[in-house]
Amino acid sequence: MRAGWLWLVGLSFALGAAAQPRISPDVQALRFAGERLFMTPLDAGSGRVSCASCHSAERAFTDGKQVSEGIQGQLGTRNAPSLLNLRATPDLFWDGRRQQLAELMLDPLLNPVEHGFKTPEDVVVAVRHQPELADAVAKAFGVRSQRLDARHIAAALSAFVGSLESSDAAVDRHVTSRPPIAGQPALSPSAVRGMDLFTGRAQCAACHTVTGPKPLFTDNQFHAVGTGTERWQGRLAALTQQVVAARQAGQPLDHAILNNADLAALGRFAVTLNPADIGKFRTPSLRNVAITAPYMHDGSVATLEAAVDQEIYYRGQSNGRPLILTPDEKSDLIAFLRELTDDAFLVGSGMPARADSSFGAVPTAATRNEVRPPRRTAPP
Repeated sequence: MRAGWLWLVGLSFALGAAAQPRISPDVQALRFAGERLFMTPLDAGSGRVSCASCHSAERAFTDGKQVSEGIQGQLGTRNAPSLLNLRATPDLFWDGRRQQLAELMLDPLLNPVEHGFKTPEDVVVAVRHQPELADAVAKAFGVRSQRLDARHIAAALSAFVGSLESSDAAVDRHVTSRPPIAGQPALSPSAVRGMDLFTGRAQCAACHTVTGPKPLFTDNQFHAVGTGTERWQGRLAALTQQVVAARQAGQPLDHAILNNADLAALGRFAVTLNPADIGKFRTPSLRNVAITAPYMHDGSVATLEAAVDQEIYYRGQSNGRPLILTPDEKSDLIAFLRELTDDAFLVGSGMPARADSSFGAVPTAATRNEVRPPRRTAPP
């Protein structure tokens, strides 16, 4: 409890130095309030868009769409990344434009393509119009709902999202020699071979690193793998100048990115303005990768098999020589990736929210199987 309390105190400083909201020592109440905010439709239009609209628990907090859909059916330019394990992620969003969860939380709410609120106060007013929701947030801070401000809302959402940790897949149990969860098979021979390929000849672990007791399978760095380059080829000078002009004019970076797919394809450059960062995006974690299709920052790769093919191709390009895997080796590699799915988390037993959490009803084994591809029986 003390560790969680210290993290939340640090989170309050990220929201600004003056007049911080008092962080409640009841961490569970704060997470619960954040979950209520996360699950409740809250937008400036029809009231149909919630955080969970684009980050569904059943899909490891992604949405299964190429790019996310926001207020009034508007489409963004980026594929919704998973929200799991973000407390261990130093740079947030595909381009790393935020470093603190508390900073991140208000961005979608204030984006005209996502939730559509114009000001932080508009968000607060919308929350107050739902008395039970406002009371849940106010209770966590020991204040009256009339005294809520946007920092309380950001802190509660941060507490909930920061508590979403997934690290108990079949691979974890295999590596630590723990028995498989009841009703689940142990790691298949095919997956074991795939793990050897992943960390060895296939060179996947060069970017999707396997370090520490709970590896996230990412180096948290930014790389260019050629996805989306067709959007800026031949127009690079004009597009980079447009980004620079938007930054100089003080336009919020996410507003420019989510309204223009060509600018979004510039990747990390939009944050750093460093030409070396053109087309680079953060390496995503591979935890639960089998249920988070489609892939890449723009959702342009529909299947796990296609994603593996693309990564192998660009790995060969970066090495200056082709990386060739046989069909059986690719099958083994994909079998390993499927075993990074944390079934215990997805069926709700690992959820950190309270017993009266809305997650108590999602997802069951039956509904999970509608999302997760079945394990494949590989040759011995």
